[in-house]
Amino acid sequence: MNSIILDETMKREIRGEVINSRIDGRVTIMEDAKIVDSTVRGPCIIGNSYIGPYTSIGDNTKIVGSSIEYPIVLKGATIEGIDRLEESLIGENAKLIKVSKRNAIKLHIGDYSEVIL
Repeated sequence: MNSIILDETMKREIRGEVINSRIDGRVTIMEDAKIVDSTVRGPCIIGNSYIGPYTSIGDNTKIVGSSIEYPIVLKGATIEGIDRLEESLIGENAKLIKVSKRNAIKLHIGDYSEVIL
């Protein structure tokens, strides 16, 4: 579903700050977003977020209200409301969403996975 919406509605719109980064394809970067030393491949949406160095973001992704450094984010992933994510691999169509201020954690972890909190 994410890919259908992004494919049909996306256009290239860079309003945020882009420093020493490569932006390919239909990427929307909102005014309050900052991309530093990273590669972003569209279509994807980045809003109210910080994308730090050595970051690779796949197509059909959505990153909102988050701060990430050194991750690889594969296609179709969603990252929302994450205060700080670093040195991580986010798989295809994975969702990493923080919806409350509670310290409780809800996980769906598959075989051979690793979670470090």
